[in-house]
Amino acid sequence: MGASGRQPDKTPAFKSVAERGLTTPRAAGVAGIVFAALFVVAIVLLRQAVGVALDTQTVMERLTGPGSTQALVGLYAIPFTGIAFLWFIGVVRDRIGDREDKFFATVFLGSGLLFVAMLFAAAATLGGLIAGSRFGIAVPTNLATVGFARSVGYAFLFVYAAKAAGVFMLATSTIVRRSRWPRWISLSGVAIAAVLILSVSFFEPIVLLFPLWVAAISVHVLVTGGRRASARTGL
Repeated sequence: MGASGRQPDKTPAFKSVAERGLTTPRAAGVAGIVFAALFVVAIVLLRQAVGVALDTQTVMERLTGPGSTQALVGLYAIPFTGIAFLWFIGVVRDRIGDREDKFFATVFLGSGLLFVAMLFAAAATLGGLIAGSRFGIAVPTNLATVGFARSVGYAFLFVYAAKAAGVFMLATSTIVRRSRWPRWISLSGVAIAAVLILSVSFFEPIVLLFPLWVAAISVHVLVTGGRRASARTGL
């Protein structure tokens, strides 16, 4: 202590836990929007090369032609899509806090991870055709092989991943309803989840409902995140 009698500055060098927590919901909200944007872009680009509406011969021609570039971009967007979704899961859990119900939290987390796994499996299956053709590893020349790989990839995406997304939406809707989030989040989540779970077709636009819902939640988190984080006692 100097001659002036001033006490040394004891202000911590790092922000407090409460101050650091204010940035979490906003970062998560951005992650949800990034997930939605990348998911839509990836599906649109992949659809142009291996879409259900295309016959197998056309798919082979696009995989071995200039159209494979767009499909490759969509393929490489999938890993970043999954990473952004994992960040979104973490933000929702952080926002719920100590009020998180263990049962629904388990279903919420498990279905979210399963969705990412099925999404990666679909991308790996379709990517075997796209990357193999693009880099000359295994150029598809057999119609039956191309048709089978495309069917498996679409089954992973529109059957298993879509169903996992539906369960994720149901669990999330239940959790946020009990946490007093806006009613439109839970009501829309239940409605879209029913469509995804009960759908028995490869109607591609259906799966896009999921990222749109995630984007809507993310916008809500971005708008209200700072105020909510500063008052953990109520949502």
